[in-house]
Amino acid sequence: MTPFAEAVRVLRERKGVTQKEMAQAIGVSPAYLSALEHGKRGKPSFDFLQRVAGYFNIIWDEVDELFYLAGSSDPRVIVDTSGLPKEYTAFANGLARDIRKLPPTVIDELITVLQKSRSCD
Repeated sequence: MTPFAEAVRVLRERKGVTQKEMAQAIGVSPAYLSALEHGKRGKPSFDFLQRVAGYFNIIWDEVDELFYLAGSSDPRVIVDTSGLPKEYTAFANGLARDIRKLPPTVIDELITVLQKSRSCD
């Protein structure tokens, strides 16, 4: 499951509607909505995000958060290391190969390192 999928599921459950009901109301197939909620679909379109926000009648802060989560929830990530030192490419490929084997504590550590590097920019 992706962060966006979890947010949509929470919104849907809060409203008390099924995937099928929501899909019909926003004009997508139940299969698409199910795949999205299970993290099997990529980043949703801007149009889809607007329909979701309208359907749930959420405030702007929640809309911003929903859009942010959508942008960071693509389960198939492409990392472009062209022009970077070879160690970067090796690291990106190793991470792609081994990410499923990493324990949550290691993921938390990597997230902390990334957040620290962003604050230094």
